[in-house]
Parts: sequence; structure tokens; C-alpha cells
Amino acid sequence: MTTTPPSPRLLLLNTVLLAVAGMALLGMPHRQQPQTPVAAPPAAPTTEPSLMAAMPSVHRPPAAGAPASTAPESSTPSAVESALPPHGEGATGDRALQRNLETAWPPDLPVADERELLTAGRALLRADATGLGRTRWPAVFPDTDQAVAPAFATAGFRIQAAIARRDGSPNKAVVHLVWAGTDRGGTFTDLRVTDWHFTRTVKKGAATWTPLSRT
Repeated sequence: MTTTPPSPRLLLLNTVLLAVAGMALLGMPHRQQPQTPVAAPPAAPTTEPSLMAAMPSVHRPPAAGAPASTAPESSTPSAVESALPPHGEGATGDRALQRNLETAWPPDLPVADERELLTAGRALLRADATGLGRTRWPAVFPDTDQAVAPAFATAGFRIQAAIARRDGSPNKAVVHLVWAGTDRGGTFTDLRVTDWHFTRTVKKGAATWTPLSRT
């Protein structure tokens, strides 16, 4: 059996096609090998801005002669910061704030003691901010016989939340209060924080809680 040789025309066509294919391959860019990404060095830890930058000033009873609400201090426990809701929440925010405070600081006082401390703490704060009822605590407000303009107006004054807890000893306690009020300049501010400290005293065989003097 004999095989017919390919025609010269077919051989020429194949040669041209192979040449074109070779030139196309030579003209293509070489494929770059994938590079292994270099892991970036871990970022150095950063310190988040203090929560106090977005919080109202924290207050404790200041030195004699100045209202407690006008003396900022940063020693209030940070749990207050995390429990504070946004400003301007109104009564709804007050209820949420009270729940948050109670969750942050579980009760650690007998119910009767807590009730007594809360009643006294609320009255002390109102007397300190508005000037009403200061004569009840002459040791705390020794300037009751002087004409002292209150730092905050009675109208608009509101205690938003309050809790009483031990203060490092069964015979010491602190009342944490969050409140709102309008100052002399007419500026209303809520989420103000004030602490009142108490010590347990015994009079005529009965124990009672006495607010600590500022002197």
C-alpha cells in the first residue's frame, strides 16, 4: 500500500501557521510568578481616648464654702462612666441609668441602711445644689447663717439615679447620685455625678448614718 505525499501547498501553509504561532508566543509577556505577600508588622497598641472626654465633670463634695456640684474630680469609679446613657434621654434615660447603676454595683447593704442612706444623700444633694434644707446639716454646711446664692435653680433640678453602697468598710458608705440641673447662667446639664460619704454612728443605742464633714 502506498501513501500519497502531502502537496507542497499544504506544507507551505503549515509552515506559515507555525511561524505565526511562534511569533505570537514570543510577543506575549512572561507570566510573573505570584509574590508572597509580606505580612505587615503588628500595629502598636493605641490608647483609646478617655471616656471622661465625652462625659460631664465628675463631682464630689468640695471644700467648705463651695457647692459640691461645681468642684470636678476624677476619682468616681469608672463604672459610672459605662452606666451613663446619652445626654437628653429624659425620664426614660433615668430609668435605664438606674438599672445600669444597680447592675454595675450589686447591693451590699441591708435594705434599711440603703433606704436611709439614699434618703439622706438625695436631701444633701438638693441642699448643696439649690440651698434648700442646709440647716438640717450644720456640720456639712457651716455657712447656713450666711446669704449664699445657690449654684443651681430649684426648677429643673432632678435626681436621675442613685445607689448606696459600702465604702470599704461595713461602717462606711457612699451614695452615688446622677442628676440634672440649670446653673446660674441658665445652662441645663444632665448626667452630673456627685458622691456623698457617710459613717455609721451609734446614738443612744441606735445606729445611724452620718454624712462626713468636709473640714
